[in-house]
Amino acid sequence: MRRRDFIAVIGGAALAMPRRGRAQPAAMPVVGFLHSGSPAPYALPLRAFQRGLGEIGYVEGQSAAIEYRWAESQNDRLPALAADLVQRQVTVIAAITTPAALAAKAATSTIPIVFETAADPIRLGLVSSLGRPASNLTGVTQLTSGLAPKALEILHELLPAARIMGLLVNPTNPAVAEVQSSEARAAARALGLDLHVLNASSERDFDGVFAALGQLKTNGLVIGADSFFTSRCQQLGALAARHALPAIYTRREFVAGAGLLSYGNDLADSYRLSGIYTGRILKGEKPADLPVQQATKVELVINLKSANALGITIPPTLLARADEIIE
Repeated sequence: MRRRDFIAVIGGAALAMPRRGRAQPAAMPVVGFLHSGSPAPYALPLRAFQRGLGEIGYVEGQSAAIEYRWAESQNDRLPALAADLVQRQVTVIAAITTPAALAAKAATSTIPIVFETAADPIRLGLVSSLGRPASNLTGVTQLTSGLAPKALEILHELLPAARIMGLLVNPTNPAVAEVQSSEARAAARALGLDLHVLNASSERDFDGVFAALGQLKTNGLVIGADSFFTSRCQQLGALAARHALPAIYTRREFVAGAGLLSYGNDLADSYRLSGIYTGRILKGEKPADLPVQQATKVELVINLKSANALGITIPPTLLARADEIIE
C-alpha cells in the first residue's frame, strides 16, 4: 500500500472511532407530569412546581424534560395517561391531584412517584406511613380533611340565622368526596343545620345543581375541594352570585372573581414542594426515604364587593381573621 493511501485509511478509522477523551452528553431525565385537570386554570401552580424543580437545579428544557398529561377533568382518562408515561419509561412521575396519584400508583410499582393530594395518603392507600413511605411513592398532602366542616362553620358565623346549607362534591373523585360529605354532615349536626349534598362532575351539571339549591331553599353553599371545581372556580363564583347564594370554596381564585369567601391551602406552595421532591428524586434520592410533607398554610379570603352585592355584612370577627380582604 502506498504511504498516502495508508495515511488516508488510518485517518478515516480515527474519525470513526469514539472519542474517549471527550465526555458524551448525558440524556436529560424525564419527568412525567400527570394531572386530572386542565392547563389554563393551573398556570400559576404549575409555575410553582417548575420553580421547585429549579430550586434543586433542574430547569425544563435545559437539565430536565417534562412530559405533560392532562385529563381535562375526565378522571376516566387517567389510567391510560399513566400507562403511557410508564411505557415511555419516564424517570419519575409527578402525579398531581388525588385521582392522578391513584392512577399512577396502579400503573407502576417501580417508577418513583411524587404525589400531590388533597386527601389522607394513608387512607387512600398511597403510603403506609407519612414518616417512612416504604414504597415507590412519596409527596405532599394538603390534608383538606377538616376544611369542609370549617367552611361550614364560617358560613354559619356569617349567616347565624341560616338553617339550610348545601355541599357540592364531585362523585367521580370518591376518595375525597366521601370524606368531605361525612365530615360536613357531622359538622352540620353539631351546628344544628340541615345539609344537602349535591353532585357535579361536568359543566352540564351546574345549572341543575343551582336550580336544586333554590328549590331546597338553601341559605349557603360549601364547594368541596376538587380539581374539577378548581378548573371552573370563577364560573362557580359567577353562578353563586347570579343565584344570590353565599358560597365558600378552597381557592383564592374563586373570590378573585365573583365568589364571596375562600378558605383553603396555598395551592402554589403544595406544587412547589412537589417540584422540590421531584428534583430530589432526579438527584438520586429514593421515595421511601422522603417523608410525606404536609402543607399547613391555610388562608381565609373575603370579597367585600360580593358581600355588598348579596346584602351581607361581614362580622368583625371574620374580618379580623381574614388573611386578605378584596374590596
